[in-house]
Amino acid sequence: MFVANWLSFFKIGSLKTFKDMALSPLDDRYAKKVEILNSIFSEFGLMKFRTIVEIQWLLALCEKGIAPKLPEDVKIGLETLCDNFTAEEYAAIKVFEATTNHDVKAVEYFIRELVPQSHWSWIHFACTSEDINNLSYGLMLSHGREAVLCVVDNLLEDLKQKSIDWKAIPMLCRTHGQTATPSTMGKEWAVFWDRAQTISQSIEGVPITGKINGATGTYSAHVAAKADIDWIEFSHDFVTERLGLTWNALTTQIEPHDQQALLLNEMSRLSNVLIDLCRDVWGYISLGYFGQRTVAGEVGSSTMPHKVNPIDFENAEGNFKLARGLARTLSDELPVSRWQRDLTDSTLQRNFGIVFGHFYLALKSLQKGLGKLELKEEKLAADLESAPEVLTEAVQTVLRAYGHHDAYEQLKNFSRGQALNLEQVYEFVDQSDLPDEEKAKLKKLIPATYTGLAEALVDKFVV
Repeated sequence: MFVANWLSFFKIGSLKTFKDMALSPLDDRYAKKVEILNSIFSEFGLMKFRTIVEIQWLLALCEKGIAPKLPEDVKIGLETLCDNFTAEEYAAIKVFEATTNHDVKAVEYFIRELVPQSHWSWIHFACTSEDINNLSYGLMLSHGREAVLCVVDNLLEDLKQKSIDWKAIPMLCRTHGQTATPSTMGKEWAVFWDRAQTISQSIEGVPITGKINGATGTYSAHVAAKADIDWIEFSHDFVTERLGLTWNALTTQIEPHDQQALLLNEMSRLSNVLIDLCRDVWGYISLGYFGQRTVAGEVGSSTMPHKVNPIDFENAEGNFKLARGLARTLSDELPVSRWQRDLTDSTLQRNFGIVFGHFYLALKSLQKGLGKLELKEEKLAADLESAPEVLTEAVQTVLRAYGHHDAYEQLKNFSRGQALNLEQVYEFVDQSDLPDEEKAKLKKLIPATYTGLAEALVDKFVV
């Protein structure tokens, strides 16, 4: 009865205008955080890019002399619209779509209103809808990539600076959750900086491809109407020089989306690296290596007043997972199409904004969390002092260098599962038959100085 009453309440439509009725949290709870992507990946954004492609195709035809020359004021008006597409133009297109029930055709009819009737036949000339759509999605992805890479670049700079600032701060490492050979905090951050930077460069380098070659990729309609035009060269120049995309010469009706899949896969890879970072920082906070600056008014728990939870890293991890999962699905499915065309890709591509939205949200959450971190050097020092057993690696390796083939076994019998102190380690060294100078060097070691070339690695490779 309760459920039925609520269902009838919603049917009234009393909440339909409320933002809280959105199906995706990207459109309500997180809307302000991702609003920079709205004009790119929304229905408005898609219509904007379609309009740009249709206008630029018409302008290119006119400039080439294929279509009659446009009046100068009309040409300037079209170019201005490409730079300043607003909600007014979008609303006008949607009025046409209400009649056509076809989004691309609605754009064509909208542009008719902006040019002389003598040019109506040249709008959408020799094009299939997919000629317009694939280029529109190409522009969408190009702009979306630029938006997320701006945040990635800031994140990389933060990781780089932390690795430099903390390059000489020793820390106890853990492998399999157990104490292990020390490193420095900076060197550990350098690892993430290097991984993320490498993938970021791959993302930036993915060519975003496009085509404009007709219903089955053969220029058949083009040649039927204007056989004297080098349509292959014209198509190449339009895609590359006019739109700034990479031309795909050989396609069916659809651009096969292989590079879109590559871009999504690279975003998935970067999500993996940053999930790894989120988890490590979460663990370091749990160990007390980092504190978090408090924000006035924030609450960590509804019942435990003392808590300052690592929520930014948890939020980032969750959103990277969502971005990664959908990116993988799209990259698997987009390159597959029945014969020369089916519509599965059309539905899939409409979800680019969800991938980029969760990815962008995760980046901003991670950025926020990193900005709150406070390194607790005293905790790092205490942790190192409590783990003298890590020096047994150094002892057994020096023994090996002096011909002790059973050095590992000696140290295993001495240390495995034991709670050692420094004096016991030094005593073992004294009882060995190592040269006195080697004994002296080993007895100067403490866990905090057993960091090898960690600092030098940062100096050499973090540039």
